[in-house]
Amino acid sequence: MPAFAPLRVRSGWQRLRLRRAMRRRRRALAAGLAVTAAALAAWGPRTPVGAEQHDDPVALRQHRPPPADLVSAPVRIADGETVRLLEPGDRVDVIAAADSPTGGASEARVVATGARVTEVPRARETYPEGGALIVLSVPRPVAAALAGAGTSARLAVTLC
Repeated sequence: MPAFAPLRVRSGWQRLRLRRAMRRRRRALAAGLAVTAAALAAWGPRTPVGAEQHDDPVALRQHRPPPADLVSAPVRIADGETVRLLEPGDRVDVIAAADSPTGGASEARVVATGARVTEVPRARETYPEGGALIVLSVPRPVAAALAGAGTSARLAVTLC
């Protein structure tokens, strides 16, 4: 068997390398945690869920009623071609124009603002007066106003 030189282990050097490696590992872990915390802070919501920033919380409630107060209201719109432009999810204003007995100009009034279209049923039969049906999601008092206006006036919609 050939003769080999004795093997000498430098224990001080190896301990120093191990310490450096552990220091690097701790720094990398700390940097990773800092980046994760910054990303979570930037990604999270800035306002509470379901709330918008308004100066007046009463105004927010007036513009957007709670979902429990909404009802589905079927409304016959005088111009059937206009209804073909609508899709579920659209927001519309409903305008009532009373028929004038003299055939002149009539006064129009806004019955509902920002009503969400929930359904646009296909016409199964033609109506002599024309028009088409849509279903709107509106607060209960507005649904009553729409029903009353639909009996005495022609209804039209404008997209919001």
